[in-house]
Parts: sequence; C-alpha cells; structure tokens
Amino acid sequence: MAAKIYYDSDADLGLLKDMKIVFLGFGNQGAAQAQNLRDSGVPNDDILIANRDDSYAINARSKGFHVEHNFSKAAAVADVIFILIPDQVQPRVFNKQVAPALKATATIVIASGYNVFYKLLDFQVTQDVVMVAPRMIGSSVRSLYEKQKGFPCFISVEQDGTGTGLPMALALSRAIGATRAGAIASSAREETAMDLFAEQALWPNIIMLFREAFHVLKEAGCSDEALCYEMWMSKEPAEIFERAAEDGFIQQLKYHSTVSQFGQLSGALALDGKEARKHFEDILYNQVLNGKFCKEFSKIEDDLEKEGSENPLNELYRRSEESELGKAEKRVRARLANLLVA
Repeated sequence: MAAKIYYDSDADLGLLKDMKIVFLGFGNQGAAQAQNLRDSGVPNDDILIANRDDSYAINARSKGFHVEHNFSKAAAVADVIFILIPDQVQPRVFNKQVAPALKATATIVIASGYNVFYKLLDFQVTQDVVMVAPRMIGSSVRSLYEKQKGFPCFISVEQDGTGTGLPMALALSRAIGATRAGAIASSAREETAMDLFAEQALWPNIIMLFREAFHVLKEAGCSDEALCYEMWMSKEPAEIFERAAEDGFIQQLKYHSTVSQFGQLSGALALDGKEARKHFEDILYNQVLNGKFCKEFSKIEDDLEKEGSENPLNELYRRSEESELGKAEKRVRARLANLLVA
C-alpha cells in the first residue's frame, strides 16, 4: 500500500500569517522546529515558547524567543500549539494546564501519536488535531533545514474540527522544512504501532541476540575485549545501518566481503522466522494495539520520577548491567578508555 506524499508545492505558508504559534517545550525537537519556523518567515513576535523556568527556557531566550512559564497563559493566546513535551507527562500537563485555556478553534500539533491513539488528551470537537512528526532527532531536523535539505516526516489529521486541518498541517510541515523532501501521510495509530513495536518487539530481540551471541562466543574462548569490539564497539553495526539507509537494507551487503555476503544472505534465508513472526504478532496485537502496554505503563508513570531503586527504569538498567555482557563491557571500557577516546 503506497502512502500519499506531500511536498512544498502542496503547502501554503500564507495560512500562518498573523497566527500566534506556541511551542510547549523547548527540548531537542522544540528548539529545532521553532527556529526552522522562524527562518521560514514566521515573525519572532508570533512565536511563543511555553517552558518551565529551567535551562531550556534560558536556551530559548538566548536564541531570541519570547518565553512564558505559565502554560495556561501561553495556551490562551495560541492559534497553533505544538505539544513537544515527553509523552508520559503530556496528559497531566495538557489536560490540566493547557486544554482549559485553548481557543475553540486552535490547531493542536502532536509529534507522537501515543496520547492521541490511546485517547489520553482532552480536545474540544471544534479544534484541529494534526500530527507533524519528524523521524529524526531535533539536531538533524535543524541542521538539514540549514543545509536546504528535507527530512523524513509523518503527517496526519486526527481531528478536523475547523475543516482546515490538512491545509494547516501542510503549512506547518513546510514551515519546519518537512515537505522539502516529502512528508508522508500517516496516522497516530500507524506511528504508535510502529514506534512501540520497534521498542517492545524488534529492539528487545536484537538486544537478546547480542546477549546470547556474546555468551556462546565467550564460552568458545573469545575474550571480552575481542567480543565487545567485534560485535559493536568498533561501530561497524552503526555503519551497516547507515549504509542500509543510504543504499537499501539488502544492497548494503555488497560493501561486505564475499564471504560475509554469502554467509549473511544464505543464513537469513535458511531461517523461516515463523516463531519470530508469531512473537511479533503477539506483541503488536496483544500488547500495543489493544492498549495493554499503555494501561500498564500508566500505573508506573509517577514512579519514573523517583530516585534510586524506587524508579522501575533504574531497576531495569541495574538488572541489564548485571548481565554477563553488561559486566564485560564495563570492564573493557575501563581498561581501554584511551582507545575509546581515540
């Protein structure tokens, strides 16, 4: 199934004229998108940064932006508001401090589908809710814009309260530079499904494979130092994925030796993947799309702000670092610190 792709020619920046645009959060994405917006011609006085009084607010002021610490006051003047604070705090902040003050015709811009897909945010039916979701970290969103280049971005209209949701989403996408290379039509459901699937199915399996491969090779007599460098610390996996992004997942193999190409292709084709597919389907349908993970995660959100072992994330890190691979890497990094710096 092919997705619709939108370009600069599909977007009208004139729709943003005289609109007050608020960025809730000035972190990695907020800083990049606000600067891109300004450089696309939106007057600085029409941009307001809503951020608590911290280093991010200082950074915003240093870049010449107006900053408001009172989120309700910022929301009250917003014709458009970008929600760029972490997913886990969005419902609490948005529903209590932002939503009650927003205009009935405001455009609400999300960069992650999570809270919209799981219906955790309170919107008025007259408001537009659109997704403009760059698929790169904020620093790259900014640097590519400065180089007159585009970046991958998902776009959707989740609620079209005013009837102009799509034109506004396109204008905002163009203003941050997302339509230069093409913004891909998507949805909060699709973005959330792919994002959480990668985090809960794909990458956990990759971590497990590295962990078990490390154990097998160590049992066969390989040293910790050799294993750490061969498997990941040489940055070869990073180079492989970079080549895959540039040349294709399969075609990047042609940069490897003939022995490597043959071994990887024949080995992959020999694995039927049926059990892995069943596992992946179980995660997708019985953990992500049915809302099970969201409900379970909501129960520990407050604990994630605690210190030490009371924070469940800290406990997960502790357990992972106690693994054979984790301990070995710690020893290697301590022993070869000078080599790592080089």
